[in-house]
Amino acid sequence: MVRSLLVLLLSVAARAQTAPQPVEGAWVARDFTFKSGEKLPELRLHYITLGAPARDAAGHVRNAVLVLHGTGGSGRAFLNPQFGGELFGPGQPLDATRYFIILPDAIGHGQSSKPSDGLRTKFPHYDYDDMVRADYLLIHDGLKVDHLRLAMGTSMGGMHTWVWGETYPDFMDALMPLASAPVAIAGRNRMFRAMIIQAIRDDPDWKNGEYAKPPLNGLIAAQYALWMMTSSPLQLHQANPTREQADAAVEALRQRAARADANDVLYAFESSTDYNPAPRLETIQAPLFAINSADDEVNPPELGILEREIQRVPHGSYILIPTSGETRGHGTHSRAVVWKNYLLELLRQSEPRAAR
Repeated sequence: MVRSLLVLLLSVAARAQTAPQPVEGAWVARDFTFKSGEKLPELRLHYITLGAPARDAAGHVRNAVLVLHGTGGSGRAFLNPQFGGELFGPGQPLDATRYFIILPDAIGHGQSSKPSDGLRTKFPHYDYDDMVRADYLLIHDGLKVDHLRLAMGTSMGGMHTWVWGETYPDFMDALMPLASAPVAIAGRNRMFRAMIIQAIRDDPDWKNGEYAKPPLNGLIAAQYALWMMTSSPLQLHQANPTREQADAAVEALRQRAARADANDVLYAFESSTDYNPAPRLETIQAPLFAINSADDEVNPPELGILEREIQRVPHGSYILIPTSGETRGHGTHSRAVVWKNYLLELLRQSEPRAAR
C-alpha cells in the first residue's frame, strides 16, 4: 500500500515537472492604423504561451491553439484551475505537451497598450475588428505561427472568434465561441452596455477622461450593471442565501469598482458598438461549435438567435448547456468541466482538416 502510494506521488511529481510552464512576452506592432483612421506608432501586445509550436514537413505550424478572453479580462485568467486546470495539463483536451497554447491580452486589456498607460482619451478608439487584426499580427508576424489548430474564446473572446472565422477563414481548423452570439448587440445586452458607458461619462469626476481622482460613483454604477448583466439568479441566490452574504457581495463589488480605470472600462465597452458578424456567416469555413448555457442572461436562449443563425454557418453546430449546479450563468464559459467533452468532439471532427 505504501509502495503504491509512493509510486503514485512520484508519477504526479514527474508529470508536474514535465508540464510546460507559462512563458510571458510582448510584441510591438509598429505604425498600427485603427479602423477609425487613428494611429499608434507602437502598439504593445502582451501574451502568455504554454508548450511549443510543432511544424509539419512543409514548415507549417499545426498545433497552435488561440484562446481569447472576455471584456475587462486578460489571457492570464485562463491559467486558473477552472479553465487551464481542466484543459492544459498532461492528458487533458489541450495538453500543453502536445499543443502550443497562445493567450493574448487584447488591445485595451491586461498588459497590452491601453488608455490608462498615459494617453487616456487620446488613445485611439478601437473596435473588435482592430482587436482581431492586432492578435493576428501578433500570432503571424510576432510568434511566426501561420496556422491555428483551434481558435476559441469566452464572451468578448467568443465574439472575436466569430470575427476570426470570417476574417481569416483559411487560418484555422476549428472554431469554438463560448457565451456569445453572431449578431449585432441590441436589446437588453446593448441597453446594459449603454448604462455602463453613461454611468462613467455622466459622473462629474470623469472630466472628459482627464480625472484627478477616479469617478467612483460612475464606476460603481457600471460595476452594478455589469454584475446584473452577467449573473445568474439561481447561482446568485445559492451563493448568497442570507441577507448578510448578499450585502457583503454588493460591498465586494464596490471594492472591485474602485480598482478599475474608468477610461479602460469605457473604451472596452464602446469597442463592441459596431460588432456584427451576421452578414458574413456563410464565409466561415472551419467546423464551428457555438456553446452557450441556458442560464446566460447576456445571451438568453429564448431569443432564438443561435438556432436561427447557426443554419447559415456551413459546418456549424449549436450546443446549449442546461442550467445545473455546475453552470454559472454567463460565467459558465470559464468552467471547462461543463463543456470540455464538446471541445474533444470538435477536435475529433476537425482532425482530417488539420491533416491535409
